[in-house]
Amino acid sequence: MLSRVADSLYWMARNIERSENNARILSTQLIHMLEASDQQVMDRDWEEILDICASKEEYYERYARMDRETVIQYITLSPMNYNSLQNSMIYARENAKATRDSIPDELWQLINRFYLDEKTQQDQAMTTQSTQAYLKDIIQMSMTAQGIIESTMTRGIPYAFIKIGKWIERAEKTARILNVVCEKTLRDSSDTENYYYWLTALQIVNGYDSYIKEHPPTMDPKDVLTFLIENEQFPRSIQYCVDHIMRATHKLESGKISHYSEDLFELLTGIQNEIRQTDISEMTMEELMEFLDHFQNSCHQVSRTFSETYYLVEPVHANH
Repeated sequence: MLSRVADSLYWMARNIERSENNARILSTQLIHMLEASDQQVMDRDWEEILDICASKEEYYERYARMDRETVIQYITLSPMNYNSLQNSMIYARENAKATRDSIPDELWQLINRFYLDEKTQQDQAMTTQSTQAYLKDIIQMSMTAQGIIESTMTRGIPYAFIKIGKWIERAEKTARILNVVCEKTLRDSSDTENYYYWLTALQIVNGYDSYIKEHPPTMDPKDVLTFLIENEQFPRSIQYCVDHIMRATHKLESGKISHYSEDLFELLTGIQNEIRQTDISEMTMEELMEFLDHFQNSCHQVSRTFSETYYLVEPVHANH
């Protein structure tokens, strides 16, 4: 496969996954916004949403203060935000267009139709209701795309590049979310607020239902962290994502480790071992934040090493 085709498949998957993750995060925040009464707490929450979905520093370079409507526009439609939902979908469409011979036609039609439909609605005023509808459409589009990929693609090289892009993006986002929630927990030791923070983390990754089936209806931070980091069965846990990156890479290499892929396999093996040897229940919040910081850096390193191994191009905005 040509490296430019592999690159487009990989980044198509990452951009679709990124748009879905950020849409889930913003949708959850908009719901919580209706329930909050403390404006200072709400402003702080919006800063944290920026930390997860984009860059708080870049936002403040352009805007003098935290404004809810501006933040929503920045995350959803702003052309100045590389990771805005609109930009992610533009990139995904460009990637899909470059790989039409390698992906199902239904997938191209889905992404292209979504892009064209949203383009016709860009000039309409964005209300809270229309924003939620837009976020729901993005989530639905992403899940439909995954369904098409899983049900129609042969398990060859194009499929492997798509899956690796998806799992890298998802693992890094889960670590980023958990890091921000750990910071919030350290800042506010109130039991009520802690419950709210960890409930939010589960809702953002669409994991509340799965979590509650294994745990009593309490939000013990250590239980939530163990579930979202170490659970080998939940598709958005860090462990699950890393294991699937490893499996897909093994398939790419037909089960062999070549001289050019040695660094990548060594890096992935190191991350797997580190997660399995980490006892979350014995760690302080400070130690957990350090672990999550380290893991986020490891994700960036996996992305860079994977790109170098297969001659892909890392966009300047790839890692937020």
